[in-house]
Amino acid sequence: AILKAGGGYVPLDPAYPADRIAYMLEDSAPAVVLAQSATVGLLAGASMPVIDLGSGLWQDESVSNPQVPELTSSHLAYVIYTSGSTGLPKGVMIEHRNTVNFLTWAHRSFDAKTLSKTLFSTSLNFDLAVYECFAPLTSGGSIEVVTNVLELQQGEHDITLINTVPSALKALLESGGLSDGVDTVNVAGEALKRSLVEALFEQTSVKRLCNLYGPSETTTYSSWVSMAREDGFAAHIGKPVANTQFYLLDEHKQPVPLGVPGEIYIGGAGVARGYLNRDDLTAERFLKDPFSSEPNARMYKTGDLGRYLPDGNIEYLGRNDDQVKIRGFRIELGEIEAKLAQHETVKEAVVLAREDVPGDKRLVAYFTPANETTDLETLRRHLQGQLPEYMVPVAYVRLDAMPLTPNGKLDRKALPAPDLDSVISRGYEAPQGEVEIALAQIWQDLLGLQQVGRHDQFFELGGHSLLAVSLIERMRQAGLSADVRVLFGQPTLSALAAAVGGRSEIVVPANGIAHGCVKITPQMLSLTSLDQDAIDRIVATVPGGARNVQEIYPVAPLQEGILYHHLSAEQGDPYVLQALFGLQDRQRLDDFIRALQGVIDRHDILRTAIVWEGLDEPQQVVWREARLGLEEFTPDPQGGDIIDQLHRRFDARHYGLDMTQAPLMRLAFAEDKPNQRWVALLLFHHIALDHTALKVVQHEMQMHLLGQIGQLDAPVPYRHYVAQARLGVSREEHEAFFRDMLGDVDEPTLPFGLQQVQGDGNDIEEARRLLDRDLSRRLRRLARMSGVGAASLHHLAWAQVLACVSGTPDVVFGTVLMGRMHGGQGADRALGMFINTLPLRVAVGQQDVQQGVQAVHGRLSALLGHEHASLALAQRCSGVSAPIPLFSALLNYRNSSEQLDTQSEALAWQGIETLGGEARTNYPLTLSVDDLGEDFALTVLAANGVGAHRVCAYMEHALQSLATALESSPASPLQDLTVLPQAERQQVLDAFNATARDYPRDKTVHGLFEAQVRANPEALAAVHDEHCLTYAELNTQANRLARHLVGLGVQPGDSVALGLARSIELLVSQLAVLKCAAVYVPLDVSAPLERQQFMVEDSAAKVVLSLAGMDVPEGMLRVDLDTVVLDGTSEDLNLMQSAESVAYIMYTSGSTGTPKGVLV
Repeated sequence: AILKAGGGYVPLDPAYPADRIAYMLEDSAPAVVLAQSATVGLLAGASMPVIDLGSGLWQDESVSNPQVPELTSSHLAYVIYTSGSTGLPKGVMIEHRNTVNFLTWAHRSFDAKTLSKTLFSTSLNFDLAVYECFAPLTSGGSIEVVTNVLELQQGEHDITLINTVPSALKALLESGGLSDGVDTVNVAGEALKRSLVEALFEQTSVKRLCNLYGPSETTTYSSWVSMAREDGFAAHIGKPVANTQFYLLDEHKQPVPLGVPGEIYIGGAGVARGYLNRDDLTAERFLKDPFSSEPNARMYKTGDLGRYLPDGNIEYLGRNDDQVKIRGFRIELGEIEAKLAQHETVKEAVVLAREDVPGDKRLVAYFTPANETTDLETLRRHLQGQLPEYMVPVAYVRLDAMPLTPNGKLDRKALPAPDLDSVISRGYEAPQGEVEIALAQIWQDLLGLQQVGRHDQFFELGGHSLLAVSLIERMRQAGLSADVRVLFGQPTLSALAAAVGGRSEIVVPANGIAHGCVKITPQMLSLTSLDQDAIDRIVATVPGGARNVQEIYPVAPLQEGILYHHLSAEQGDPYVLQALFGLQDRQRLDDFIRALQGVIDRHDILRTAIVWEGLDEPQQVVWREARLGLEEFTPDPQGGDIIDQLHRRFDARHYGLDMTQAPLMRLAFAEDKPNQRWVALLLFHHIALDHTALKVVQHEMQMHLLGQIGQLDAPVPYRHYVAQARLGVSREEHEAFFRDMLGDVDEPTLPFGLQQVQGDGNDIEEARRLLDRDLSRRLRRLARMSGVGAASLHHLAWAQVLACVSGTPDVVFGTVLMGRMHGGQGADRALGMFINTLPLRVAVGQQDVQQGVQAVHGRLSALLGHEHASLALAQRCSGVSAPIPLFSALLNYRNSSEQLDTQSEALAWQGIETLGGEARTNYPLTLSVDDLGEDFALTVLAANGVGAHRVCAYMEHALQSLATALESSPASPLQDLTVLPQAERQQVLDAFNATARDYPRDKTVHGLFEAQVRANPEALAAVHDEHCLTYAELNTQANRLARHLVGLGVQPGDSVALGLARSIELLVSQLAVLKCAAVYVPLDVSAPLERQQFMVEDSAAKVVLSLAGMDVPEGMLRVDLDTVVLDGTSEDLNLMQSAESVAYIMYTSGSTGTPKGVLV
């Protein structure tokens, strides 16, 4: 009736508190209020007319459709109030055209048979009711009105479609409330669990279940996924509905790549007019759509997070405001809750970030059990298998029921602090000995526990990296000392107690180990400080004893990190590299071996072993003589290709080199009789050789093969580099530099969410790409014009890529430095591990492109002065504490100018062929840029699932965008440059949003209904308890009420509040308001009265429709539908109305606490 009158209806739920209803009436200011006899009492204080629909005063009105000539599809259909974060609801204004598009999609997605008997069980104050009411009534179907969906348990209803929430569906299944006639079940509003979907299909004859998503502000549903019985569960929210666009954007409102989380913005035909009386909030949440070609197109900022799956479906990741940051990691609580809720023993799950101890924020999980077998350790293991460690809660609190606020929402403030029973324990056994007892007391103080057993693990009890640092300091104060890595390797109390020890660092005098020395003493060591026992322990590892020891000194900075990864690897070694050679005969194999041994004899680093056991600090010991390890491999004649057999036998994933024995390389060889050759596999360790050193080895082997060894310069000892690294720039200077650059960085840069930087190099995909020659030339020219190296442009472009795929404009990544700038004389021809990986911070924000180039150049130049600092030192200067990685992406810029083979090179390597090699990385994302002199080549190593080729394309596009900006608009902001290639941009903006469908844009909601009246006047339209109405009867009542409203002064565009429970009167009222070309504002009568009062005032409702005795807001005309007499004509009003008119205002929660009215 309201729609037919050209008005917009404002639903008021009689169950809402009186103050909420009053607020909604005051906010919406309806021209009249329609009520029932049972609810009219709720409107005693209403200032607008109240029509009691039970009075029958309107029954004599004309049954013809009212004529509202000025009514268009752009008029309001309804105003629906949603919760606001300030406590006051917001009125969402929905226009007719919004609703018509939505209903047209519904008719195409759910056929007439499915909609023929639809259950109307949702409160009109929730926009799900728009689907339940109007989808069937505009397609010839009927609706059965019930107070609650759980009434189906009584088994008295013949229904084909149910629209509900997962929790109610679960209750229906448990009670057997779904009849055989139910064809389709729609769910929305809550996370959907696989177990529920499987149970539905197992226990009922339902053919399909649809999961729907959408805020009120975009007209009920915006995306959906249909799950047929044969397809099973889909763990996403599907794709957009017709004429709807989803944009997943970063904080600069730029599209994020596939797989990267972004905030969901929704555009298209469903976007509401805005919030009633909340221009400020409307401007904040309803934004201009920059991706649409439609004039005045807008998009709605949902505050939800999602990411695109490869097939275009959208994975929902929770609310943006549910995001917390703990120890540098951004964490989506909703993601943890969803994973926990998937466990079969969990009924409901909530996760909080609690700070019960100031400064110590921890994740705590709360759950209600689905059965009595729920075990905390099982839940923890379940989450550990699906989430990174930093997202796994430290405590699990079992509750009989979740605490709720008076309006039925979760009361997070009432969730209790976890007690000792909520923390996983490994069975208490008292600490033993002085050290364990002292450690236990420190743990109890730090973790706030009453007792700690000797088998408890620090991190399971709630410890984390920041507390680990405090723990080490407390231990030192107590006279106990251990490296943080010892703690991570020995996390139980007893194991840590057994591993603690002292540590000292002393600067030592010059070296004094002479040739032929038979006893090495501490005074002979120049670069390290060792006592006699340690020296003797090291010497004992060397064949030949002290006579075969040339030097002892500590490992260099990068070597230390490589050794740590070597020791951390459960099997194999990510830093064992391979090179495969084919040799024409055994003679060439012997020549190859002699040449390689000659290089080993010349260079100390190739005769070096690493010793660490029993030492405070790992040491490298240089042997005077070290023979290359040789292993002849006998292939299996039935084992297939010999090279494949070699690779399987010496696969670095399970085969490692003994780091304590020199040289750190080994040659395995076999006769390849089918190919009449020998093949040799050289395994060597990255701790001894870097990229440049390999070239030196190749050159010197060539000189050996040519018999020209005498022409080589004297070798440069690796000890020169170690001395420079230890005695050059002081530790204090390094710390000052990195603290200045990284001191305020408290969040790691984790592209694509990748955080495993201690991988074994497996499951890595590689992609290579040679840049277009024209682009390479442009980059070199632009670098020269800017006074920087080409490396600076590549570093800036890589920062843009990482900013895009990590969701932050301020990124840190590792850059690989040659390490030879301060390596001493001859460092360019020295063998050894010189390269170092250090963090580079780049802000891709408001600064312009030219400023960004200069900033990167300046920071890279400054970084070179600290190329010998350790990565561990650099990270300690940041706010991200180990073992959380500061970054998980690298850039290795290499000068790799290729030179043509000379005649002598060809002669030297005659009969020896390089068949291939293998490089591995423990970082999940690495970009290598090879500067080939004229061209640039990109190589990306990426964890499987990321898409190395995709990242290559991002980098190339970033370089294209950077070059274009430097040429044409160097003052443009860096953040405006694009990273996504046009194909992927088109995919996420257009292809995934290809939802365009024709629908009657000039029609109104009640116009669709009236068409069904003309087509099927005697068809059943609505059922509520014992009351049934045909389409003609429902139309007649709506027309009479609409004419009554017009007579009370309701004009097109006016708001009419609906303070009604689900009932026939509610349906009549909605239609009547729309027929008036007015706007209905549904009020939740169960909400507080002040909330309803706000909605009424905010929407400027002139009338509130209710029932006698209902408590509704005051300040407007009240109409009690159970007492008012409607005796006007029953003809349609036929008021002129645009499809752009607002149909309803739906109020949703507001971030300020005041609800927002969404105009639809």
